[in-house]
Amino acid sequence: MKMYKENREAIEQLITDYFEGIFNGEVDKLERSFHDDVHLYGDIKGVDYLKSKYDYLEGVKNRKSPKALGEEFNMSIVGLDVLGKVAMAKLHVPFSGYNYYDYLSFAKIDGQWIIVNKVFTHVE
Repeated sequence: MKMYKENREAIEQLITDYFEGIFNGEVDKLERSFHDDVHLYGDIKGVDYLKSKYDYLEGVKNRKSPKALGEEFNMSIVGLDVLGKVAMAKLHVPFSGYNYYDYLSFAKIDGQWIIVNKVFTHVE
């Protein structure tokens, strides 16, 4: 039970870094959160979105952050499932006029949790 709690807390901290990276425009936090080989796939108002980690980070770097735009932080964890060295999270990530839901896959590699996959959609 202790190992489960420690893993859950580590993943929740990683999700916090992910949220802060998006909301505050902290590209360094996002870069540390994602595995180098991660791909991000989404559906934004019916338009497919597929990017590498580095293309995604470039986009974050070149936009005004939700915080800089004066938005209120409303991101949250909807669900988290941890089993051994893998985990899945469903997140609600509303910002900049979008109502995103993210599904993140995590793996514990070399003793550290990291995001290995992201799929998301915008819900009207």
